[in-house]
Amino acid sequence: MIAVIQRVSESSVTINGEVKASIQKGVMILLGIEDADSIEDSEWLSRKIVNMRIFPDEQGVMNKSLLESNGEALVISQFTLHASTKKGNRPSYIKAAKPDVAIPLYEGFKEQLANDLGRPVGSGEFGADMKVALINDGPVTIIIDTKDKK
Repeated sequence: MIAVIQRVSESSVTINGEVKASIQKGVMILLGIEDADSIEDSEWLSRKIVNMRIFPDEQGVMNKSLLESNGEALVISQFTLHASTKKGNRPSYIKAAKPDVAIPLYEGFKEQLANDLGRPVGSGEFGADMKVALINDGPVTIIIDTKDKK
């Protein structure tokens, strides 16, 4: 799994002209899933995101986690994170998991994140044409690939 985590002041996802989910202070997560990913990857990634110290403490130092800062989370499926650009000018998405593999892992990740965070998690809709809005706070943007966890 690849996750692009952006610390936000606010973020929302709109589908067919209607806001499906919105958050205030927290993280907006773009999540890319490939066939080799597992439930263990989503559990590890969720714990990493919830406990990563990317929020300011009282001195303005990034020393607090999403959990400690009482932040919110918005998760958006993003198969294009697995784009291969080695050949030609048209990216290949062959590494991205097909829906039968990706949807259960996406749903499982959202559930795991909500459990680890102790609050509901906003999300987009797998496979939908989504409009994502955010105000990146910092900016703070971090990329995590579960293949690099060791």
